[in-house]
Amino acid sequence: MAYVVTDACTKDFVCVAECATAAIAPQATDAAAATVSQVYINPDECIDCGNCASVCPSGAIYVADELPADKAELAAKNQAYFQ
Repeated sequence: MAYVVTDACTKDFVCVAECATAAIAPQATDAAAATVSQVYINPDECIDCGNCASVCPSGAIYVADELPADKAELAAKNQAYFQ
């Protein structure tokens, strides 16, 4: 099960550096970083290692199955970023 970034993301890119599979985008150096309000996790590339969630200072990353009910739509938002 993939992890999901919620709207509590402060876009500090700490999780991007810790991702074992580079499943989190954009990176700080990507042009897209200036155009989005948060980072996103590609559910097809996430290996559920938990590295991202363990370093997120804002607590914005959840296992998809554990998303709070009021954040459930953000799983689709994360996936849509990569389509």
